Amino acid sequence: MNSRNGIILKILSALCATLMLACVKGLDGAVPTGQVVFFRSFVALLPLLIWLAMQGHVLALVRTRNFGGHLVRGVSGTGGMFFNYLALAYIPLADATALSYAAPLFTVFLAAVFLREKVRIYRWTAVVVGFLGVLIMLSPHLQIGGEGMRNAAIIGSTAALIAALCSAVSSVQIRHLNESEQPGAIVLYFSLMTTGIGLATIFMGWVMPTPFQLLLLVGCGFFGGMAQILITLSLRHAHASLLAPFEYSTMVWSILIGIILLDQSPAPSTIIGAVVVAAAGLFTIWRERVLRRAAARI
Repeated sequence: MNSRNGIILKILSALCATLMLACVKGLDGAVPTGQVVFFRSFVALLPLLIWLAMQGHVLALVRTRNFGGHLVRGVSGTGGMFFNYLALAYIPLADATALSYAAPLFTVFLAAVFLREKVRIYRWTAVVVGFLGVLIMLSPHLQIGGEGMRNAAIIGSTAALIAALCSAVSSVQIRHLNESEQPGAIVLYFSLMTTGIGLATIFMGWVMPTPFQLLLLVGCGFFGGMAQILITLSLRHAHASLLAPFEYSTMVWSILIGIILLDQSPAPSTIIGAVVVAAAGLFTIWRERVLRRAAARI
């Protein structure tokens, strides 16, 4: 393994994921969310299929023994995508990114309930601290501005938290799928299912995008597909526990992209809350690493 290459690939994956969200934010709610989900997934299939073909033995890579598990992951992941994109129509990119950090906190609870994982007291402490950070991020949205602004912020913040919960369900399901499925199958079936679910919303009223909007939709799919490929490649070079802290680099990218491309500066409460949530997550990662090292010495 080459840890440095793994870290670089992880950071590039975070950049691509943030650029994907920036494309969605650039649409400014002018394109229905279901239509955005379709383009995000359909366009992403091209780089994914090329990548799978380069691996060779495509049929072996995508063979599945747990279609039901893929279905649960597909529905929950699509829900996360849908609500995340909905949130971006109401709140700034940095805020939506920061609130997405609640996903690992939800994952701890779901893993304890559904996977019967033993959750130690320090993890529950990190969850409580993390949700305090979420409250810090939410507080200004619920207090400032007129009623219209507050309502928009409440809708956006609620959608972002629902997206985080859906992402947590998806993450727990991925852990279960990893026991029997190839990474290529997990990625491909997810993209196929989200494409199908997104396409089903055509009856809810799609719009004809302008050339610029079409460019953003294609960019959303391209960067989304590249993010999936890069994160998969990063795990070939480094352990997930080493790469996990670099997930928080999305906050740096979202702030920079928000300032440079979207003319949006994050509120101090967003930064403070994100730091609290990130600190809770990093503490959990560090503590897990300490326990694994101690167990290895026994």
